[in-house]
Amino acid sequence: MAVNNIESESEARIYGFTRRASAVLTHFICIVFSLFIALMSRPGTSLFSWHPFLMTLAFSFFMTEAVLIFSPHGSPIKGFSHKTKSRVHWILQCLCVSCAVLGLAAIFSNKHLNSKPHFTSWHGLLGLLTVCVVALQSLAAVPLIYHSLAKGWSLAKLKRYHAASGLITYLLGSMSLLLGLCSAWFTASVKDYNWYLSALCPAVSALMIMNQVTSAYMAKKRLKA
Repeated sequence: MAVNNIESESEARIYGFTRRASAVLTHFICIVFSLFIALMSRPGTSLFSWHPFLMTLAFSFFMTEAVLIFSPHGSPIKGFSHKTKSRVHWILQCLCVSCAVLGLAAIFSNKHLNSKPHFTSWHGLLGLLTVCVVALQSLAAVPLIYHSLAKGWSLAKLKRYHAASGLITYLLGSMSLLLGLCSAWFTASVKDYNWYLSALCPAVSALMIMNQVTSAYMAKKRLKA
């Protein structure tokens, strides 16, 4: 019996360490990747330069940090109440939407000024869809803060739907970033293994966030069972 307890404690420590390391790695990736794209795009040097900078800031930094706020192992405000975390999460999501809309406006204006067609690539089409979805996702979260607005809906059900739709939104954002790395602008400057390292950033972050959200949902299911 004592041996089993020791093994369980050891497994719990290993599990906890792995989860903390994963959360720290995700923080590190989203910050480094955002800084790298900022250095690459040099925002302010041209109208186009604002597009990759703002979109990366929106979907790699703000959205990732907004989800990590609820991480039991890597939240920067772990000791705060759930209500405070929810408010900070919503603020970060609003910043994400603001950057995404401005990034979309920058590329739209740039193409208009240069008489180029709009939304002709998968990156452009998916990017437009992602911006629309993330804006709707943030608006749909208002009843979670002001539950009186959602009459007939339980808070638990709203949180479940919000988590599921939020994960889909995050994956759309990650895919948009990956497609952006395939653009002529990026591939002209970043080649060989540097490109693969860059592509790993949104891919690994997406896997980490997906694991966090699904693990939290499964934990709640086990508690109810």
